Amino acid sequence: MSERTGPTVVQSLREYARGIAGGLMFSLPLLYTMEVWWTGFIAGPIRLLIYLATTFILLLGYNSYAGMHEDSSWAEVMIDSVEEMGIGLLVSGILLFLLGRISPEMQLGEVIGKIVIEAMTVAIGISVGTSQLGIQGEEKNAAPGEGSRSLQEDLRFGGQLVIAGCGAMLFGANVAPTEEVVVIATEISAAQLLALMLLSLLFTALILYYIEFAGSERFVRRNGITSVVIGTVASYAVALLTAAAVLWFFGRFDQVGIFIAVAQTVVLGVATTLGASAGRLLVQ
Repeated sequence: MSERTGPTVVQSLREYARGIAGGLMFSLPLLYTMEVWWTGFIAGPIRLLIYLATTFILLLGYNSYAGMHEDSSWAEVMIDSVEEMGIGLLVSGILLFLLGRISPEMQLGEVIGKIVIEAMTVAIGISVGTSQLGIQGEEKNAAPGEGSRSLQEDLRFGGQLVIAGCGAMLFGANVAPTEEVVVIATEISAAQLLALMLLSLLFTALILYYIEFAGSERFVRRNGITSVVIGTVASYAVALLTAAAVLWFFGRFDQVGIFIAVAQTVVLGVATTLGASAGRLLVQ
């Protein structure tokens, strides 16, 4: 990824390797999931483009607010995001080929679809891995007064929600393609859905405000009950929106009624809620 101070070759290679490791840690289940391969076969160009654009926006947000280089310019943030998407595409293509999921005999559209779908979660994992798997403080040693940005002071609420979206995407993308989400949604009752929503809100409040996860004091403000309610509801809203977006991309809303669509979103929302809440604390 881009550096402001001119990294050595060894440092750059170490950073790339760290990112690839992180990408695989967060996305490896998708590379072994049949439903994801099938989605790559049937997804149309518009849906793939929307998925690409959404992932790129998340990468821009994450790299801007919580990436490796806190004082990076927008140009450097853009370069880092493009690099991460490129590495994600390369890593996904190589692994899918080695796993026998793509081959020269396949149609080009199927190959591209499979690689793109797998690569987007890999790319987010690369961004998080590059930032989080290094030595703490290795890239954040600028002295006070040198113009470096302090996350504790400058990471505003909007940035927190972008990071929550990244965490929700990492969790949700690994669950959304599975048939189990559809099965649960078709068999669940309205009362159980309501209980799941309340449970998700409880998880959010506990993780962010009450059980003292790492980073909670640094990144989440507690200014009375109002801030707790707003922060909890906002995080859950991000989790539900992410769940709905991922489900739509994997075709889970195609030819289903409104209740089933909502039920799938709430069911997947349990996973994306954990991702969104943990993301606000752990992936920055």
